[in-house]
Amino acid sequence: MSTVDFAVEDGIALIRLNRPERLNAVVPALVDDLLIALDAAAASDANAVVLAGNGRAFCAGHDLKEPPAGGDSRARLDRLQDVTRRMRGLRQPLIAAVHGYAIGAGAEFALGCDLVIAAEDAVFAFPEVSLGLSVTGAASRLLPLLVGPLKAKELLLLGERVDGKTAHDLGLVNAVVPAADLLDTARAWARKIAGHPAAAATMAKRAVDAGIDGALEAALELEVSHALITEHSAAVQASTEAFRSRA
Repeated sequence: MSTVDFAVEDGIALIRLNRPERLNAVVPALVDDLLIALDAAAASDANAVVLAGNGRAFCAGHDLKEPPAGGDSRARLDRLQDVTRRMRGLRQPLIAAVHGYAIGAGAEFALGCDLVIAAEDAVFAFPEVSLGLSVTGAASRLLPLLVGPLKAKELLLLGERVDGKTAHDLGLVNAVVPAADLLDTARAWARKIAGHPAAAATMAKRAVDAGIDGALEAALELEVSHALITEHSAAVQASTEAFRSRA
């Protein structure tokens, strides 16, 4: 079963993360399936795209219950960063419809979208620092632009959770609606966008992003470098603790 659902209806592409039993937590298969869905949206006749999650959450971040990924860490991290590249590169405006948890990578997926609508029960957090990890998804670039550098550092360094209303007050989301109305609202926004001349919508999106994304690639590369360092540090610490426990 695919970890991401994809459909196009009435000029709108709907992408839904589909690991509801794990709150849509990120694993390599979900990253691969999300990239496929984003490519399908780009190739479709849809003029707007909605990104949502099945089940009780948008995305609860990386699945920490999965065994550590083997193989090439650099390739795995680059693959994750490609999600942001695909999102930002879409010709169609991309709307995140966020309910429940949007934690870590989940919050970063939302940041990569052009518009974000949150349910009242949405919970955003960037807990990477508290876990000894590095942010990804260009959060180091996009988060300060949305909430300001001081608040961005607060969210990253403290890792505290914020609800939908607080996220709206901070400028992290465009609107907050009752959970029951979330997907209908996202579809209504998408329909309005899809009703505009497609070329004009694409140019408006790209004109705003031109200055923002000029430094995006550098941010993505720096995040990968930091992630590799934190992964190595965590591995060394785990080995040291294992050695001490046997001593």
